[in-house]
Amino acid sequence: MKQGVQGSPGRPVTAAGGPAPAVRPVPVQRSSVRGQILDALRTALVTGDLRPGEVYSAPVLGERFGVSATPVREAMQQLALEGAVEVVPNRGFRVVERGARELAELAEVRALIEVPVMVRLARTVPAERWAGLRPLAQETVRAAATGCPADYAESDRAFHGALLALAGNEQLVRIAEDLHRRAQWPPVRRGRAALVADAAEHMALLDALAAGDVEGVRGLVRRHFASVS
Repeated sequence: MKQGVQGSPGRPVTAAGGPAPAVRPVPVQRSSVRGQILDALRTALVTGDLRPGEVYSAPVLGERFGVSATPVREAMQQLALEGAVEVVPNRGFRVVERGARELAELAEVRALIEVPVMVRLARTVPAERWAGLRPLAQETVRAAATGCPADYAESDRAFHGALLALAGNEQLVRIAEDLHRRAQWPPVRRGRAALVADAAEHMALLDALAAGDVEGVRGLVRRHFASVS
């Protein structure tokens, strides 16, 4: 094996014998690339660009996104943990298929978790605190009006997450978000009108919470989850 020309310890030299220009280290933001790919894959799942039942390989998806297979594989492994895809040995990742029964079960679990929390918040959170969440509810209305499922899914999660965050339980927020994502993948085909109606329930829920209307909150949350299942 050929050895390079050496100068002083730790300082390489050029072939002509002079010191080589110092090379400034460039930090590789691998986690950033992985995060961007993860976001892109989540969007593709919600929009249906990644179809339920289909198997996708990391190298092929890497070419699609203009990156190596490694960050795609890492992102897909995260999606596997979230229940959006499953590993197919030596082939890649299969997008999960969920039937009506599984979606109904997810909606039921979400209701079991979130209804009592919302009822407690209606009883304990001052009315003025709910005003701070109106911009998030209005964002869901705006996203619904576009008819874009990916935009609506993101705004919907943000709204529900902000509501539950008022309970002060980080584990609750994390578990609820995981269930929410599972319920959104693969996407249930819903037209613009259905999204608009769904978003309108967010505004109605805020009104009921601000008024301390416990029964109204309980009914709205249950109907909300039933409609998306």
